Amino acid sequence: MIFTTRFAPSPTGPLHLGHAYSALFADALAQQNNGRFLLRIEDIDQSRARQEWEQQIFDDLSWLGLSWDRPVLRQSGNLPRYRAALEALWSRGLLFVCHCNRRDIEQAAAAPQEGAPLTGPDGLIYPGTCRDLPRDTRAPLPSGKALRLDLRAAARHLPPEISFEEKGKGSAPQRITCKTEDVAARTGDVVLCRRDMGTSYHLSVVLDDAMQEITDVVRGEDLFDATVIHVVLQHLLDLPVPVYHHHRLIRDDAGKRLAKRDDARAISFFRSEGASPGDIRAMVGL
Repeated sequence: MIFTTRFAPSPTGPLHLGHAYSALFADALAQQNNGRFLLRIEDIDQSRARQEWEQQIFDDLSWLGLSWDRPVLRQSGNLPRYRAALEALWSRGLLFVCHCNRRDIEQAAAAPQEGAPLTGPDGLIYPGTCRDLPRDTRAPLPSGKALRLDLRAAARHLPPEISFEEKGKGSAPQRITCKTEDVAARTGDVVLCRRDMGTSYHLSVVLDDAMQEITDVVRGEDLFDATVIHVVLQHLLDLPVPVYHHHRLIRDDAGKRLAKRDDARAISFFRSEGASPGDIRAMVGL
């Protein structure tokens, strides 16, 4: 298999220096291994995705000197594949409909008998409110509903331990291992299908990485804790587990990680101020 990395931004705002670092890192890794660098547009949130931001992504990355295979995969064109995976999980009894909104989860997590609220990759860990409601897996997969992964049921289909190779944290590659019985406490029953999207980040990123034959996933260390969820899904859906490279985050002068609202750190801003691609590389420490 060809060594393959990817950069997968969402077209919901301008790319900032942190995006530049991740894209350049992934491209350099691919070149060092005589591999491929791919671009993927993660536009499942159609309420926020904009064509002008997608075009800005292409312009900024090309200006940085990056190139990629075409056509570019857009998640919005991959919804049938996501639904097929959801149908497979539903038929095995591994999904349940969740009727809770964010306030419901906050109130349940803050109940006195629950103790201090615990957080996971998606924020507050879901307390399992809807998990034991009646469900008929012989019925068609519900549409327009939030669907969560039942990790208690999923554990019966997983090995005692799950693991992945991590090459981005520390000076040497590591084998990260988690006992299956501990996954639910660390992540909660994560959402695999949002009401208004037909999928979720966790499901789509796993399926897309497999479809594009990504061997090495390069992304920020803020997503490290989500990786255990992705490895669980890879096992459940019989998909390969790539090598992960979780890199440091680019932060502002106050130590806060950059977000798309930080327009002053946008690549387009520095371009308009006369910066060169080499200047951007220097800014992010490459």
